Amino acid sequence: MSLQAAMSVMAVIEFVLWVAIGVLFWKKRLQLRFPVMGAYLALHVTSTPLLLLLYSADWLVAYFCIYWAVYLASAVLLLFICLEVFRSALSAFSGLKRLGIVVFRWTILLSVIVSLSVLPFEHPHALNIPDVAYRLMRSVSILELGLLGFLCLSMHALHLKTRDMAFGISLGFGVLSANDFVQSLLTTVHTPLADPVQFVGEGIVLAGLGVWVAYFALPEPPREPLVIPVNSVILRWNEIACALGHTGTQVALQPTGGFVLTDAERVVAKALTQGMKSRES
Repeated sequence: MSLQAAMSVMAVIEFVLWVAIGVLFWKKRLQLRFPVMGAYLALHVTSTPLLLLLYSADWLVAYFCIYWAVYLASAVLLLFICLEVFRSALSAFSGLKRLGIVVFRWTILLSVIVSLSVLPFEHPHALNIPDVAYRLMRSVSILELGLLGFLCLSMHALHLKTRDMAFGISLGFGVLSANDFVQSLLTTVHTPLADPVQFVGEGIVLAGLGVWVAYFALPEPPREPLVIPVNSVILRWNEIACALGHTGTQVALQPTGGFVLTDAERVVAKALTQGMKSRES
């Protein structure tokens, strides 16, 4: 079997996996919990057979136009999926979730600005779309790998299980983002589809989709109420994060020129003064 024929077989397998993931995802009604993830799956389930049809019919111009449009739309959707996964992982800690989402949004904005600021913009109009898509996907891949690393390091502190759906989605995207990051470094716009690098990358994509099939097919363990010690560090951080941005009760303090007595001290002083006056009389 030639390399091009193997790529065609792997593309068909990829479409079957996308359909299986979509069916399992909507069967469990996970779109209510991860709506952007549902839009991402719908995009790939509908675009993959269209791309296969255009490629088999040798309509390469239409193929590349739709391919880059889907690639760019996927990069934008992935930014919001990272927020969904982050929000779901920290759902038990309202303060850390609110503060973390603010920081995460600024990180996304800075990553997009940095990735797009280095574009050469030497080509007119549509020829810049592949460069924009590559650099944007590279930034998204770094964010996804960072999110996966954060979840792996803080799973014990967040009381997050490895079977949790948020971790499963992040793990699948970690595999796909590592592949996209390497592909964006090793390939260019003019790299042929039958290149060995493309073959290895397609195999990694199938492995990432297999992770999602396993997570969506297996039952997710229910989240139990958290029992955290009072002196827990993460509980203290959550309280501090909840307090940030809230003014609370305000107290007005007035300056005094001398020593200020409390009410009890005033009563004692008044009694002593009256006692001295009675003795003198």
